[in-house]
Amino acid sequence: MKKIKILAFSLLIVAAVGCKTENEKNYKVTSQKDANGITYETVENDPTGLRLYTLDNGLKVYLSKNEDEPKIQTYIAVRAGSNYDPKESTGLAHYLEHMVFKGTHKIGTADWEKEKGYLNKISDLYEQHRAEQDPEKKKAIYQEIDKVSLEASNYSIANEYDKMTASLGATGTNAYTWFEQTVYTNKIPSNEFNKWISLEAERFSTLVLRLFHTELEAVFEEFNRGQDNDFRKRYAAMLDGLFPNHPYGQQTTIGTGEHLKNPSMVDIHNYFNKYYVPNNMAIILVGDLDFDKTIAKVNDAFGKFEKKELTHPTLPKEAPITAPIVNEVFGPTSESISIAYRSGGVNTNDEKKVTLADMIMANGNAGLIDLNLNQKQAVQGASCSTTFLNDYGYHTFTGSPKSGQSLDEVKDLLLAQVTKLKNGEFEEWMIDAVVNDLKLSETRQYENNSALANKYVDAFIYQQNWADRVQFLDDLKKISKEELVAFANDFYKDNYVVTYKRKGEDKNIVKVENPGITPVNLNRDKSSDYIKAFNKMESEELKPQFVDYKTAIKESKTANDIKVSYVLNEKNDLFDMNIIFDMGSDNDKKLSLAAGYLEYLGTDKYTNEALKKEFYKLGISYYVSTASDKTYVGLNGLKENLPKGLALLEHLWDNAKADEDAYNKYVEKIYKGREDGKTQKGNILWNGLMNYGKYGEDSPLRDIMQIDELKAINPEELVALIKDMKNYKQRVFYYGKDVENAIAALDKEHKIYGALKEYPIAKEYKETETGGNVFFTDYDMVQTELLFLAKGDPFKPENMAASTLFNTYFGSGLSSIVFQEIRESKSLAYSAFASYQGASKKDDPNYVMAYVGTQANKLEQAVDAMMELMNDMPEADKQFQAAKESTLKKLAAQRITKSNIFWSYERLQKLGIDNDNREEMYNTIKNMTMEDLKGFFDSNIKGETYNVMVIGNKKDLDVKSLKKLGKIKELEVDYLFNYVDKKKVKS
Repeated sequence: MKKIKILAFSLLIVAAVGCKTENEKNYKVTSQKDANGITYETVENDPTGLRLYTLDNGLKVYLSKNEDEPKIQTYIAVRAGSNYDPKESTGLAHYLEHMVFKGTHKIGTADWEKEKGYLNKISDLYEQHRAEQDPEKKKAIYQEIDKVSLEASNYSIANEYDKMTASLGATGTNAYTWFEQTVYTNKIPSNEFNKWISLEAERFSTLVLRLFHTELEAVFEEFNRGQDNDFRKRYAAMLDGLFPNHPYGQQTTIGTGEHLKNPSMVDIHNYFNKYYVPNNMAIILVGDLDFDKTIAKVNDAFGKFEKKELTHPTLPKEAPITAPIVNEVFGPTSESISIAYRSGGVNTNDEKKVTLADMIMANGNAGLIDLNLNQKQAVQGASCSTTFLNDYGYHTFTGSPKSGQSLDEVKDLLLAQVTKLKNGEFEEWMIDAVVNDLKLSETRQYENNSALANKYVDAFIYQQNWADRVQFLDDLKKISKEELVAFANDFYKDNYVVTYKRKGEDKNIVKVENPGITPVNLNRDKSSDYIKAFNKMESEELKPQFVDYKTAIKESKTANDIKVSYVLNEKNDLFDMNIIFDMGSDNDKKLSLAAGYLEYLGTDKYTNEALKKEFYKLGISYYVSTASDKTYVGLNGLKENLPKGLALLEHLWDNAKADEDAYNKYVEKIYKGREDGKTQKGNILWNGLMNYGKYGEDSPLRDIMQIDELKAINPEELVALIKDMKNYKQRVFYYGKDVENAIAALDKEHKIYGALKEYPIAKEYKETETGGNVFFTDYDMVQTELLFLAKGDPFKPENMAASTLFNTYFGSGLSSIVFQEIRESKSLAYSAFASYQGASKKDDPNYVMAYVGTQANKLEQAVDAMMELMNDMPEADKQFQAAKESTLKKLAAQRITKSNIFWSYERLQKLGIDNDNREEMYNTIKNMTMEDLKGFFDSNIKGETYNVMVIGNKKDLDVKSLKKLGKIKELEVDYLFNYVDKKKVKS
């Protein structure tokens, strides 16, 4: 008997092990060699198909294949950021990032031997400038720097790197710096990979700090933008409280104003030489690539880089926080609050538990904050988010007060939700639902080359084992409710930093004199030997592909004779369904109001909270949204749950119950939203002033219902309006698999009775003529921002080719004329652009638009520079040819796929175009000359008169320079948005 029992027990163990093997995926790491003999690692059951290589010199290379479009998302990542800035040179890593775009001893120079002598002299002068304490002597040294820089610019060639990436048809050419990383980005046509990799190998081989003082001034303008950003100020104060010793809290990426004005070129070279080495870098490539050929090219280009011994600095450890730390910041925007808890960093138990806790707290649907604060409208808005870095992480809760509510009341409500988590006041099923939600999000990310490449960047920077990342969500699913609650009680105590963002004057603003930089030479007519050779390199031609919308979009009908347009999802089991009504707020102002109100309603069967939970269990999201001319009732998520999700949505649609208390809170929320919006400078400029510049008083933005009108509405009327929508003409777009099942679900659940009604007549808003007006709004800020707007001719399809090429050549991108003149040469702005904006609807006018954000004491120079360009376009044939090549290659590499096939066709139809007009554009651009582009400029841009919208601090405003542009009208914010009946206009 004893032997039988042992055998039975042994079989039980085998059965248990076998069961585990079936239910749990294996994430084994396998090492193997490719056809080149280069070793790489893969992870079993990795949905991304990553091949991770390590070259002999230590360079990491992440490769993943996706053939959706003939493009490759590229990232070159350096495991070094602002954490490693010298204490006396904060902002260095970020400034170095800017300088890596300036070229090498081969790129960007007409005569390196002559140029380097001037650059060495400039470096010496900066060391003197930094050491000098006497202000007047310091100014004199700077004037000498300016003088020598002008002489050096005789031999420099601006933006050669940008010209070369543009000539490849690259998009997203940029870079970013944060605490522990500096990352350089491009998205390139796959046929241009060989040229790109050779260019990047040269770029990272040598650092040359040319055009240094003009770029430094541009970085200071970026610093000014940060001073005008209250969110950044609140965030910095939060980090200061969490990390009183660590650079996370003590060294901002942008640096201090004092350090920016006193740079050391020697320190920058030292940083580059120490950290920009192959064993501290990674190349990430995701897209249409051949693994073996690609890694061979990477190895040829970067394998020769020399490995160096490297030790990252040991950074301070933080003592535990034992009592709440309170910070406050001031600024003109609406009040808000943040509460942050310090956690362990990546690859820790904290990362898993805090990630799970964060989603239990807020997932946009059924989290504690979602249901108890946002759905009940207990605050204006609340959310939470996580950040995990190498040394530490933090869990941040944010909230905005509703009307009449204090920040401390918001704080108490947020902390009450933390207490609910600690008390386990959430259902057992939430953990599974949260993990499934994260998997849905991950599936969508893995479809997107850029999002996936970012995941690989994180894995490199934070030294994550990719197998651990792949199984991360499986690990979360193993955490029980009991474990999570125990963790929460140990983790969330009085160990937080609370930061109050209050309205008021910020007394810590740094303002500096205009240094009076002499514009440097751009030398557009010159080319380095490197770019000449680069342009001779040949790539295999990439043929453009155009969409036949008539065959790409399939059509069917429901039993109710509703047209269903569909595109099959061939990638995964997610779906997106939209019931489309071709009417919006222009047809009925109450439509958008009703759509927003539905968010807070339940039915005769479900409370609002219960509905949110039911949708979340299914992995389904729904929405009702209204634009000016469209209303969408949408559903998306897991295909298998579409029938249940649609049944639930239709139940809400048919059985929504008006709730007067919810409506009163909703109106108060609208009121507070308007009040908060009035404090946001971006909203004032790009919505308030822009709409006024286009339409004058009778604009769609100003045509609103006043609060007393909203209060007078019976909420039953809004519910009836939503229900009555079903009686109007409608159509359906479906993206997913199993179209027949989707239509069967519509037949069963989406009941239509009788003939469908025509839409109400839409109100039309007439654009005014532009010119001779300056519309100004006073705002407490460091910079002054200007928006130039000129109404053009009605939309013509035949102009789309020329306008696209014009925008590339003249107004957008790092190698455009406007960027070069205003930022590179004259250092007048961090951001400046101009464009010919095509209408979105047939017969509507096009617009000429330009923007510049500048320090107030540079306003006159910036205005003069922009207006000179808008009236006299510089003609640079080499730059034109590069812009033309860039535009053609972008079109050739562009693929309209997935659901975008339908939505792009929708946009074209609004313009009266019934085919993929990119083919006509491509052929037109191919034959365009500089003379053609100048003719377009002369006919559509030159000599235009502008409405100029200006936002800035009235105390610093250079009125004289603005008067040259037209009659100045100061507009109060309330008037711009029509939030009061009394007009407030000052002349």
